[in-house]
Amino acid sequence: MAIEVGSKLQGKVTGITHFGAFVELSEGVTGLVHISEIADNYVKDVNDHLKLSDIVTVKVINVDKDGKIGLSIKQAVDRPVDAAPTRPARFDRQGDRGDRGGFGRGDRGGRGGGRPPANKHVTFEDKMARFLKDSEDRISSLKKNTEGKRGGRGARRD
Repeated sequence: MAIEVGSKLQGKVTGITHFGAFVELSEGVTGLVHISEIADNYVKDVNDHLKLSDIVTVKVINVDKDGKIGLSIKQAVDRPVDAAPTRPARFDRQGDRGDRGGFGRGDRGGRGGGRPPANKHVTFEDKMARFLKDSEDRISSLKKNTEGKRGGRGARRD
């Protein structure tokens, strides 16, 4: 039986490293389950999730030309579409900072006021114009701050 990408197989854990686990599939073929493909949550130590000689169900995610087989345990688990893992909520772009005040993601300190609203369609020309303006502002600020520093320690020489 040839090992094909997308197929789900049973295997036995034969080796554990700091970057993943080796799983022996049928006919003595061995593949690697990378640490990022072991579980949906963060895996700090592979030994917390797998032990030697464990029987696991894996999904083949890639087969390289040189015979290396990439496997995944977390993709082998069938789960409903609505139960997909979600990302934690983040702060609003407009600066939902609570009582902290100060500069946040939405306040860039005078560089043009952040990004345009999501519902406004921005053309390429608008993006280029904004880039040029920001670039010119940065260059003029840089020149202003470095002009007096060219003379070394002493006073300005003419």
